[in-house]
Amino acid sequence: MLNKQQEDEIKGLAPVEGLIRLTEMYPGKVVFSSSLGQEDQVITDLISRHAIAVDIFTIDTGRLFNETLDLLDRTVAKYKLPIRVYYPDATAVETFVNTKGINSFYESVENRKSCCHVRKVEPLNRALAGAKVWVTGLRAEQSANRQQMQMLEWDETRALYKFNPLLHWSMEDMLAYIEKNNVPCNHLHGRGYISIGCAPCTRAIEPGEDARAGRWWWEQSQKECGLHQTVIK
Repeated sequence: MLNKQQEDEIKGLAPVEGLIRLTEMYPGKVVFSSSLGQEDQVITDLISRHAIAVDIFTIDTGRLFNETLDLLDRTVAKYKLPIRVYYPDATAVETFVNTKGINSFYESVENRKSCCHVRKVEPLNRALAGAKVWVTGLRAEQSANRQQMQMLEWDETRALYKFNPLLHWSMEDMLAYIEKNNVPCNHLHGRGYISIGCAPCTRAIEPGEDARAGRWWWEQSQKECGLHQTVIK
């Protein structure tokens, strides 16, 4: 583990410098999980533009929008970077669907979280196996839960560091970067879809609504799927 001085150093660096420093500290052990959202597309652009040695992966839950899969194809074509795709375990999906029902996530929070675990969390855990640093596109203003996060955190559950380089970026910062650098984005953003997950669990938001209001809109929750709700120190 890093000592406090090293952790403070990373927290004080700009996103690119932080990414580079972590790859120096943990060569070959820094991975980036991209959901292909706007924040993640910015990070992919930074990794490509500065030739940073970070491995990129994404998770295809089996229920993504066609527009999201199209963006994956466009992103690989533009940046010429290998983006490894992880899929949920087929047997686990079959068991869940045959036991609970194909759309049972609408019925209860428990069912929804179980679906997220099978389709997202389990593949993520496989993708992070052996990594020392997990890079994410989280921003503090996305939700109350994320406002409590730090740029660099120790994830006790997975025994690795979690690095959130865009944590303190505003929506305006992100959109300005995307426009300036012609970063490919999901066409659904132009139709009111700000935070995009699985197709049956995402809707467009109305003017004035919170950015994550379109996720699991039928329930009252912190709008998290379990990927970023772990024991953090």
